[in-house]
Amino acid sequence: MAAYALILFTFLAFFSSQIMASDPSPLQDFCVADDMKSGVFVNGLVCKNPKEAKPEDFFFPGLDKAGDTSKNPGSNVTLVNVDKIGGLNTLGISLARIDFAPYGGLNPPHIHPRATEVLTVMEGTLYVGFVTSAPDFKLFSKVLNKGDVFVFPQGLIHFQFNIGAVPAVAFAGLSSQNPGLITVAKAVFGSNPPISDDVLAKAFQLDKKTVDRLQAQFLNSS
Repeated sequence: MAAYALILFTFLAFFSSQIMASDPSPLQDFCVADDMKSGVFVNGLVCKNPKEAKPEDFFFPGLDKAGDTSKNPGSNVTLVNVDKIGGLNTLGISLARIDFAPYGGLNPPHIHPRATEVLTVMEGTLYVGFVTSAPDFKLFSKVLNKGDVFVFPQGLIHFQFNIGAVPAVAFAGLSSQNPGLITVAKAVFGSNPPISDDVLAKAFQLDKKTVDRLQAQFLNSS
């Protein structure tokens, strides 16, 4: 009996951990985020009284408009998360429009710590990819054209790069109301306060002067 109980406990613990690996499931029809500046902290946002919900709580206009891609690195992300649509609170989903400048517009290598991403190309041609974790660090990459779809698993480094002569547009669905964003180069060389140049020089096998130049570039772009 004790052995059976241990097996059952292990089974439940395993599947509970899998369930909690993404946003918590809602326990009601919706839970519209109320005060974004509330001093109350929960895993998500505090809900308003559902009787006070209105259509505008589930609405966001303007994804038909292109973002400005004139600045480096030549891309613009319009993220529609719970900060933009309060009704997304507890629903475990968000959306983004990504615009790319022609001839090299880049959404640089980055991570979404809380979401898997499904990307659909609406216009143009993108070279995309993600890298697996240790020990393989395998690159999965593909050239995408209009109508093509690619998946970036949660927490893995990924990128999109416009290899075409015309602007490109893609839409991304993300499996979190607040997927988070860690841009690799910015996080490493532009952290506040800066990571020691001794650490970065050894980690990247660079001399300190090169590290200092990289840090200055990213810190000045803040």
